[in-house]
Amino acid sequence: MPILADRMGQLGTEAAFQVLARATELEAQGRSIINLGIGQPDFKTPPHIVEAACQALRDGHHGYTVANGILPLREAVAADIHRRHGVEVSPRRVMVVPGGKVTMFFAILMFGQPGTEIVCPDPGFPIYASVIRFSGARVVPMPLREENGFSFRAEDVLALLTPRTRLLILNSPSNPTGGVVPKAELDKLAAGLQHFPDVAVLSDEIYGELSSGPAPASMFAYPELADRLIVLDGWSKTYAMTGWRLGYGVWPEKFIPDVERLAINSHSCVNAAAQYAGIAALQGPRTPVETMARTFAERRDWLIPALNRLPGIRCAVPGGAFYAFPNITASGLDSRTVQRRLLEEAGVATISGTSFGQYGEGYVRLSYASDLAALQEAVTRMGAWLGTL
Repeated sequence: MPILADRMGQLGTEAAFQVLARATELEAQGRSIINLGIGQPDFKTPPHIVEAACQALRDGHHGYTVANGILPLREAVAADIHRRHGVEVSPRRVMVVPGGKVTMFFAILMFGQPGTEIVCPDPGFPIYASVIRFSGARVVPMPLREENGFSFRAEDVLALLTPRTRLLILNSPSNPTGGVVPKAELDKLAAGLQHFPDVAVLSDEIYGELSSGPAPASMFAYPELADRLIVLDGWSKTYAMTGWRLGYGVWPEKFIPDVERLAINSHSCVNAAAQYAGIAALQGPRTPVETMARTFAERRDWLIPALNRLPGIRCAVPGGAFYAFPNITASGLDSRTVQRRLLEEAGVATISGTSFGQYGEGYVRLSYASDLAALQEAVTRMGAWLGTL
């Protein structure tokens, strides 16, 4: 029997997809399931974006493109970054990839190896830790605590850095907590990183346009880090394009040849028609994005107080993304048990906080990328179930 490489045992998955599979099984059995587990907008991709892809196919864009993405798309990304952040970015530094995960996968593989350390948020997107282990590096958790608004204190992060640290991963607004890092903490962090010139920074800003208040601070604001900063962003969340598999990274120019080699050795290039859709998204009307962000904020404003009225539940107000991360410790049950029993007994799919790291114990993640009627029914079911404990 063929023998797999040992490192394959280091790769995990996303619990959201496992919960989705179980929820689908239960629905096939005739059960009513409200799925608050999966993290994708419940909106359709705006029509002008879909039409741009269709037109690209009609125009004959059926073949390979350059590995880093067509120039008009990279120029559109650079213009959008200037619009949002007031920063000039050369299109040469933009690497278009099939989804946000590819940028984190490439960055972690480029900097992680046995004997090194990579710092990542905990609770945090599970693929960070999974790929760090796959690279051979050691995962160093950066605790994000409820009492700090699921953010961090810069001095605590800097204290985690050692001569073995090669990469620091940031994510604001955060998946799974919705936490937003205050600019004052990022200011202190950027200043402190001057003492660690060998540490690269990956800033995952995929939820940057889905905030509930003022736009979150971006790491683009720190030009002193430009020679070692990688910013991850894309179209999936902002434009409801999760299935299009379209993302980008902005890299220091010196690393672009290395990133291109990884791309050529893995996916060659991104789907051509999807790239033209990406241009339409960035250059088209902002109304669909604003409508979606406003709708998420309205749902959040209903959901968080409703969760806080449930027995044994305490929930902080998220500053961005579309996730609630309620504290369920007063229920007397651990996170995995709450996830399992809510699905099996109440018909509500959530994700255990421990799917996002050790500091997620005592919490579950709920996505409010579902319509208000579904959220209301989910809270009703959760309240009835909690009343049986």
